[in-house]
Amino acid sequence: MKEQVDVSRSPWRLGPRAARWFDFLLASALVLPTFPLTLLVGQSPYPALLSLAQTVPLFWRRRHPVAVFAVVAGASVLQAATYDMPAWGQVGFPAALYALARYGSGRSALVGLFVGLCGAVVASWVWTTAQFAAYPPGQEYIDYDMGLEDLLPYLLSITAIVLAAWALGSQARIRRAYEAGLVERGRQLAVEAEQRAVLAAAEERTRIAREMHDVVAHGLSVMIVQADGARYAAAKDPDVAVRTLETVAKVGREGLTEMRRLLGLLRGTGDPALAPQPGLADLPSLVTADDRVDLELPDPLPEVPDGVALTVFRLVQESLTNVRKHAGPNARARVRLRTVPGALEVEVVDDGHGASAAGSGGLGLLGMRERVEVHDGTLDVGPAPGGGWAVRARIPT
Repeated sequence: MKEQVDVSRSPWRLGPRAARWFDFLLASALVLPTFPLTLLVGQSPYPALLSLAQTVPLFWRRRHPVAVFAVVAGASVLQAATYDMPAWGQVGFPAALYALARYGSGRSALVGLFVGLCGAVVASWVWTTAQFAAYPPGQEYIDYDMGLEDLLPYLLSITAIVLAAWALGSQARIRRAYEAGLVERGRQLAVEAEQRAVLAAAEERTRIAREMHDVVAHGLSVMIVQADGARYAAAKDPDVAVRTLETVAKVGREGLTEMRRLLGLLRGTGDPALAPQPGLADLPSLVTADDRVDLELPDPLPEVPDGVALTVFRLVQESLTNVRKHAGPNARARVRLRTVPGALEVEVVDDGHGASAAGSGGLGLLGMRERVEVHDGTLDVGPAPGGGWAVRARIPT
């Protein structure tokens, strides 16, 4: 049994609005403690400014992870060069590194990891030397040689934080890419299944068409032979001619019944290509609820040949498609159909800026002109007075 892929369900994630609120609350939780900590510890405003420089950019870490990490890393370098004590704002660096590893590329994440490891070494050295320099003068610590064992507590703890932030962010990025790949694979499988169904339906229609050809050809052959025999026998033996004509009628009815059965199978496939061609009564279906289109149709609709009705439908369909593509989001269009003596007039006019796209050279205009000329009609396409685009056609009926 083949595995069924449900492409309607996607992995759970925060929506755009929830993600913005989450980013705001997390960044605020890192920014706000700067002020009470500065007041409680009694530090100067300078470390508070450094902390703000390292935490405020986190509000934009999801949309601009590389730029945010660069700003936070720069502020951290400035702190290491000008302030030799830890500050609250340093919690912003692992958050920025996590955002870089999750929302940035794999290469930028590796660069961020390298910067973080270098920063761990520098920060450990600066803080350790500052700790020894903080002893009161006159102590006998001056001849003490600071060694690796003095750096290790700071170095290991900071390195662990950097590695954890980078690993968690990279894992989240890889998992998201994996989920996106699964969703895309599911969609591809659904498309392939649909294509296989279409091919199977087409093959079935071909088989039915061959059967219909055999039925019709056999029935017509029998009818022609019997009719010829009845024609020759009519002059000599009218009874034989009557029986022969009865056979012709019976074969014709059987062939007609079989052909109707096969046509019923074809109609049962639900293929849009086998549906009746649209006409004037289908024009309202071209206007959706989101369109700003005024449709003016005569009541009752005129009786015109099927070819003319199909041409009018395709003309309006192509014109409204161009309005949606080129006229702009707020454009309004008017579709008017009216009858004149011996002809049918169609007009589609919009007030958008589609005239600026007139030189795109698509095949839609050529197709409309060919359809109208088949019926000896005329087509006028061009900018409308006062702006917009106009399509006007006159088709003899």
